[in-house]
Amino acid sequence: MSGIEPTTRSQRSGTSNSAYVWFVASVAAASGFLFGFDTAVINGALVFLKVHFGLTSFQTEIAASSLLLGCLVGAGAAGKCSDLFGRRKSLMGAALLFAVSALGSALAVSFVFFACMRGFGGLAIGLASALTPVYISEVAPPESRGRLVSLNQLAIVTGILVAYLSNWQLAGLGSTSWRWMFGVAAFPSVGFLVGLFYIPESPRWLVANNQREAGYAVLEKIAGPHGVQAEMNAIELAISEEGGGAGELFSEQMRPRLLIAIALAVLEQICGINTVLYYGALIFAQQFHGQSMKLAIGVNVVVGLVNLIFTIVAMFFIDRWGRRLLFLVATAGMAISLTVLAASFKLGPGGQYLIFGCILAYIAFFAVGLGPGVWVYIAEIFPTRVRGQATSIATMALWSACLVVTLTFLSIVDSMGLSGAFALYALLSLITFVFIWKWIPETRGKSLEQIQHYWSQR
Repeated sequence: MSGIEPTTRSQRSGTSNSAYVWFVASVAAASGFLFGFDTAVINGALVFLKVHFGLTSFQTEIAASSLLLGCLVGAGAAGKCSDLFGRRKSLMGAALLFAVSALGSALAVSFVFFACMRGFGGLAIGLASALTPVYISEVAPPESRGRLVSLNQLAIVTGILVAYLSNWQLAGLGSTSWRWMFGVAAFPSVGFLVGLFYIPESPRWLVANNQREAGYAVLEKIAGPHGVQAEMNAIELAISEEGGGAGELFSEQMRPRLLIAIALAVLEQICGINTVLYYGALIFAQQFHGQSMKLAIGVNVVVGLVNLIFTIVAMFFIDRWGRRLLFLVATAGMAISLTVLAASFKLGPGGQYLIFGCILAYIAFFAVGLGPGVWVYIAEIFPTRVRGQATSIATMALWSACLVVTLTFLSIVDSMGLSGAFALYALLSLITFVFIWKWIPETRGKSLEQIQHYWSQR
């Protein structure tokens, strides 16, 4: 994105109310915690579910994927919901669905009922994954937008780590462990719902929906009394230049952005990240022969900790080094790690520690680049009137890719082995590197309105 100067503090004519903005972003990012917990809890619970319900390999894939079907539907509905009801009220709906899913999954009396309840959780994740980055990007100042939107990814990986820790501790309860693993998520779901009552609606959504005074009041709290008018002028100018909604999203001017967002979302998933997050316990159980299942689940805790640490690293550098550079470093590192990992499976029992190290390296590279960066980037590149719908479409593409990867992983392993499966993901990581090198421009340090202007001039 050369030729467009980043917004400076002087250009913003004021200083944002940092403490309040961080509070608002943190509450919204709590949806990410539930997102991470709900997606990762299946990793440890799957071991007990297979025994309790007598699942076949295909049914095991369904157990892991039922959540993703809901994610796909939820992401598809997110754009319309947020445009009609606002970002905040839509997130409230997601909070209720999180709670219903947690309790329903824990109390399931049949595999079909369990899969349906996980589907409700998927609806919540689909809504939250599409809307939280949009909401945070619309309340965040340009100079810290990358870090603030990355809070969502930090919350996601924190949720993943907590799920692994919870699974590890609850595994000792025996055959009913899986019920407790799912049920504990009801508590943070209620906490998230309560927190949403203390944050405002997106000021950009308010202004776009003819609620100027309400939008001005929110901006005053966010940007401070000296920066509010400049922010309001920029938002109103941008909205006045925008088209009329869904039709604009598929216009010639908007199409390149939409295609880039969809491609980036799909490529993030087909690099295979969720094979480790969903099936990690099964992979480690196979490699560490003769060890307890609790140990295999416990190894996931280390994976979750590495994921968390390197997401924090990404938060420090995403607004300094930019999205593009982190993407390139991450995808190159992922391709190398996966290549070595694929070769390591050929070493037999002696290669188990190298396998573990390669998986940790792969997770670290993903967490420092694609993990937080994709959500930030997709939320940045669209104008206000279509941002909700565009992000919804890109998120649908992401969950579709995730569903395909999750549904096919065990089948690929059956036909190609673990070595062949991860060699395939290494190749796809290399393709992602090439795509980013050629097609992804930088957005670091620019206001949402500057980014919109850049794309409109291409």
